[in-house]
Amino acid sequence: MINKQWVWLFFLLMAGLGGGCASVKPWERGTLSDYTMRPDRDPLSDSLYEHIYFTREGAAGGRGVGGGGCGCN
Repeated sequence: MINKQWVWLFFLLMAGLGGGCASVKPWERGTLSDYTMRPDRDPLSDSLYEHIYFTREGAAGGRGVGGGGCGCN
């Protein structure tokens, strides 16, 4: 029978190895800084997301600088 300590050790080891780190090579940085990689590249999509968030949460703003929709800032 397998000891519980070995099972925990196995899961901890797999969790540690599963995280991983990615190093970006200098020649890959051009691809990552491309316009299509920006999350705010589509203003229509952003406004739709803001509308949906406002409708669900009852709050607006807070994604940029200061303010959370309550008017206290």
